[in-house]
Amino acid sequence: VQLVESGGGLVQPGGSLRLSCAASGFTFSRVVMSWYRQTPGKEHEWLASITTTVGNIIYADSVKGRFTISTDDAENTVYLQMNTLKPEDTAVYYCHAEPLFLSTEYWGQGTQVTVSS
Repeated sequence: VQLVESGGGLVQPGGSLRLSCAASGFTFSRVVMSWYRQTPGKEHEWLASITTTVGNIIYADSVKGRFTISTDDAENTVYLQMNTLKPEDTAVYYCHAEPLFLSTEYWGQGTQVTVSS
């Protein structure tokens, strides 16, 4: 099983980035795909989730209206479009997968996002 994030980097405040997470090694159907972020010394912060095949989407209040989660089920990939980025969005962003009806979960290795002028 692999979750491979990409798309992080340095961006100025107000800018945009799109993160990608390519999944392999498990069935991409009926999986809750989520994005989290973490800053040093803090717990993972949940940002958004989408259930593949079903399409349910939910967002944390901290990113609602600025971030958009989506999937390409044919490519087994989940995206996080991040707009109007703020310095406080600086963090390592992680992809997470939790198949429905299975007691397991998977994490990606993370991708660094830095918002700074």
